[in-house]
Amino acid sequence: MKPDAVPKIQVERIAYPAEPHRIFGMAHWIASSLTFRMPTLLWITEWSVWPSSENWHLYYKLRHSYEDLQLLHEAPGHLFLEHESEDLASFLQIAMLNGWGGYILTQADYVNAFFSHDEYIDFFAKLDSNLLEVRKELGISRSDRFRVPPDARPQ
Repeated sequence: MKPDAVPKIQVERIAYPAEPHRIFGMAHWIASSLTFRMPTLLWITEWSVWPSSENWHLYYKLRHSYEDLQLLHEAPGHLFLEHESEDLASFLQIAMLNGWGGYILTQADYVNAFFSHDEYIDFFAKLDSNLLEVRKELGISRSDRFRVPPDARPQ
């Protein structure tokens, strides 16, 4: 189930860093911290929204390095095992820089996320306290917080 479809789920929306070179830091933190070294699904649901920003060559070179010759529309999900956090970070970084959107669904189910082609990430948790580390690590103070109303969540 998509985390944004869970009733009464807690949400924290965080904008992408203004400088594109900082996206790797965000992707790496997500891949190494939110997963709790457990399998994680990166499910890409939006692409070709901003075609001029997409680097398909780089994406497919990375995908081919895993001997995966499928096209994105044929297999939009990428399952990363507990020891593949660096791989998850690389795929997530490319997806974010390409202006794609999708979900980061962790087996731990402590915090999951939706990243948008509109350059933000919604972090979802059943308990608001689970989002404290997200706020702390990504530099969000209580005064900077932006609550996402249910009708503004991705469908």
